[in-house]
Amino acid sequence: MKRFQLDMEEMTGEFFDNARLLGIVAPVNDYQLCWLVNRLFRFRFRMNNDIEIQLTKRQRKYYFPIYEYCEPHSSLTHYLYNNQHDGEFLLPEFRHLDFLWLLKGDLIEDEDISDLIASIKHIMGVQLVVELTNEKILNKEHLIL
Repeated sequence: MKRFQLDMEEMTGEFFDNARLLGIVAPVNDYQLCWLVNRLFRFRFRMNNDIEIQLTKRQRKYYFPIYEYCEPHSSLTHYLYNNQHDGEFLLPEFRHLDFLWLLKGDLIEDEDISDLIASIKHIMGVQLVVELTNEKILNKEHLIL
């Protein structure tokens, strides 16, 4: 029987086409950050258990919840990942970040990202917001839904 191997590099490349990723430092719980974001932007972030990420490290399973918001009348979807669970990190190369905000599904202009970053910085508890470039993300496959 012929064996097929999944090309993760091609899959991650396609997944991140036209996607933008923000890193957030905010020492608050994920549900608190979502509540604050929902109030400020009038979004409706909701936890989506169907796309929760499960990683196995050192013979133990770690679960990373994902909150999702689909913009009405647009193909743009926002995903908010918790970067830490029980001492493990979804993206270990960004240990200092508490959350990852992925925007995907539509072209996002630089000006729109700058406005979003500036607005997120005004949320109570948020200490830092930075845009992460694809070249800096070593474990992109961890973010694939």
